[in-house]
Amino acid sequence: MDYLPTLEIEAPKGVPVNAAVIWLHGLGADGNDFAPVVSQLDLAAEYGIRFVFPHAPSIPVTINNGYVMPAWYDIKLLDLDRSIDAEQLLDSARKTQDLINREIERGIAPGRIVLAGFSQGGAVVYEAALTFAQPLAGLITLSTYLPTADTLAFDERHKALDVLVCHGSHDPVVPEALGRKALADLQKWGLQPDYKTYPMEHSVCLEEITDIAAFLRKVLS
Repeated sequence: MDYLPTLEIEAPKGVPVNAAVIWLHGLGADGNDFAPVVSQLDLAAEYGIRFVFPHAPSIPVTINNGYVMPAWYDIKLLDLDRSIDAEQLLDSARKTQDLINREIERGIAPGRIVLAGFSQGGAVVYEAALTFAQPLAGLITLSTYLPTADTLAFDERHKALDVLVCHGSHDPVVPEALGRKALADLQKWGLQPDYKTYPMEHSVCLEEITDIAAFLRKVLS
């Protein structure tokens, strides 16, 4: 199997790994982007978590004049509806599901695996989590949107999935209206996400990290 390259942070030495968080970065970043958050969450030892941070491939991105950069999919037009290369997004979602299956092969139960993603990464994990063959422990989406809402083959087994949706109220890159639209789509499918906003732009704040830690404690306790 040809897996996405990843940065992995294991639970401290001597602590058995019995949970995994697979966390996708945003456009132009890489797997190192959210690695520093692990120590701020302060959960790895308590819950035996392996944090997996995949690196997106480098591809030309239309909205950046075709400049080659790490991206989960091409964005062709930065309008409110977001014109994207949907097939690239679906491919990234499939590769994320491959990483889920690898964690299962490593001995982690699906109900102990959480997907997380920021911006582009969040769009991918929406697709990956909601179409995966087995229910997961949780889904965390940060400053993102759900571009495949009209085509996503939602699996009814995920109706009970715990979901945390976080968004900056001053986000100029992914307007909060897109985050709220994703929330409405999830509710349409019968999910009951926890939606939180913060007075920030397209970024992550300390209050949000605190909320993420609380969510992980809830779904992995």
